[in-house]
Amino acid sequence: MTALSMPADSADTAGPPEPSRPVPDERHRLTAVQGLAALSLDAMASVAYGPEAIVLVLATAGGVGLGYTLPVTLAIAALLAVLVASYRQVIAAFPDGGGAYAVARAHLGRRTSLVAAASLVLDYVLNVAVSVTAGVAALTSAFPALYDDRLLLCLAVLLLVTGVNLRGIVDSARVFIVPTAVFVGSILTLIVVGLFRSAPASTEAAAGHASVVGDSATTVGALLLVKAFASGCSALTGVEAVANAVPSFRTPAARRAQRTEVALGALLGMMLIGLSVLIGRFHLQPVEGVTVLAQLADASLGHGWGFYLVQFATVVLLALAANTSFGGLPVLMSLLARDNYLPHLFQLKADREVHRHGVVALAAVAGVLLFFSGGDTNTLVPLFAIGVFVGFTICQTGMVIHWRTDRSAGWRLKALLNGLGAVLTGVSALVVSATKFTEGAWSVLIALPVLVVLFECVHGAYGSLDERMELGRVPAAPQRSRSLVIVPVSHLSRLTREAVNAAVSLGDEVRAVTVVHQDEDDRAAARTLRRDWERWNPGVELVELATRRRTIGRPVSEYVSKIYRYHPGTRVTVLIAEVEPDRLWQRLLQNQRGAVLARAVRRDTAAVICRLRFRLAAPGRAAKAP
Repeated sequence: MTALSMPADSADTAGPPEPSRPVPDERHRLTAVQGLAALSLDAMASVAYGPEAIVLVLATAGGVGLGYTLPVTLAIAALLAVLVASYRQVIAAFPDGGGAYAVARAHLGRRTSLVAAASLVLDYVLNVAVSVTAGVAALTSAFPALYDDRLLLCLAVLLLVTGVNLRGIVDSARVFIVPTAVFVGSILTLIVVGLFRSAPASTEAAAGHASVVGDSATTVGALLLVKAFASGCSALTGVEAVANAVPSFRTPAARRAQRTEVALGALLGMMLIGLSVLIGRFHLQPVEGVTVLAQLADASLGHGWGFYLVQFATVVLLALAANTSFGGLPVLMSLLARDNYLPHLFQLKADREVHRHGVVALAAVAGVLLFFSGGDTNTLVPLFAIGVFVGFTICQTGMVIHWRTDRSAGWRLKALLNGLGAVLTGVSALVVSATKFTEGAWSVLIALPVLVVLFECVHGAYGSLDERMELGRVPAAPQRSRSLVIVPVSHLSRLTREAVNAAVSLGDEVRAVTVVHQDEDDRAAARTLRRDWERWNPGVELVELATRRRTIGRPVSEYVSKIYRYHPGTRVTVLIAEVEPDRLWQRLLQNQRGAVLARAVRRDTAAVICRLRFRLAAPGRAAKAP
């Protein structure tokens, strides 16, 4: 058998890692109610800006345009119903999660699935940044003195949400279930109370603010309605999150996820339609500096404690809506890692069923976006909707093919609904891309193919490793080779004795090597070591490696290379003995020569690196080498 062709610790990256826990703990998975709190915050919070996005577009056509608010909202609600029905079927057909990525991978091909994955990744990352900045913006609107500190506030909120999610998705659901319930309850109360009013209870919130309604426009064209529809579809972001995170639910996971998806769609639809009805009922007009939702709260509940409760709940939910991404993206990243499109560490789970590497990566990228945007919502919003519409369109198209292949009962109607949804979301994606292109949407259109190329590069790297490792093939019968263990030493100690003991147990032949530099101090130390070695006489040869450079890694790696050159059939192991300190801070006292030596041998040779950690026990207790 020939020597290893690659380092042992790198070979582990060729195949998918083993699960960290063979049997998931159901306590750390979501119920349907907890799933609604953990995965719906993005969608729920969108009622704060979805109706406003519609009104702002229609306002350019004056009062006539505002009269189309309810019809446009009903069209969006119809699309929401289609999406909920579709994703309910996606959950049943793809219970391992992944949403649009899983659907596209099964029915539209590898490249399309990567586009879907890239769109979801962008959507989730931007959702974190937009949600945090929107929540902080609402806070600074109430307390203007905090405006200059908005970036620090954004990073603080991001750190809070990240810390909660590192403890597990169930813990995050428990923390956020109260804000979610308060927000939904306050919005539904606002709608019910408003429906019983014939006139606004108060207009104080909008008093003194300039209207943004156009004066000269009197006609409403199809293009304006399409643009309003596309802008209002920002309220649909987050609908896909449940389908992406099905494995996070308790058994039966698919059924619980379906219930969560339906509940999310029902609540979101009721709130969107209810708010739009009130906009028409109170003849509300958008004004500068005051949100549409604030005006509705003022009109329905009056300018009292109810108004401030709605505002406070909105601030909290907008800031915490980032939690949807922390529930969905790490699961998606684990699926991409399973398929060799991302590093395998994203597939690993810690305790409490947490994909911690995915959580940390999401927080890091979102933090970078917050830093470069300065915590400004308007810088990020134009980038937000494109990714989710691309994912919606791909998922709907894939489900049409799924029904044509499956041909179960009612497949034609289901395929028709999915086809209609694909057309609507596809048109929305084109309209948003065109209208927001100069406002920053171009960067998303560049980022999508860049991410796809990145996925392909990672996949190619893993494929190359698998090919060289002959993964999946039946290996040849094991053969015994001559083995040589090399032990670098610099002096005699208990550590040296443990290293030699381990080495003679591992190999047929053992050689100790010491690096000698060409100065008098090193030569004197080498003579002392030689004298002590001969006095100890462990039965192991001591080889002196002379060098003119002040380095230890290169002489040892050159010696190993020489062994391979003259004895090509030898399996060489370099055993590096190191003291394992009792305290973490004591690592600072070590000279790190073992790490330097290991890097040099790993870089220049194919030798096996064995690092022996020798733990010094407290006085009166025996030491052990793990």
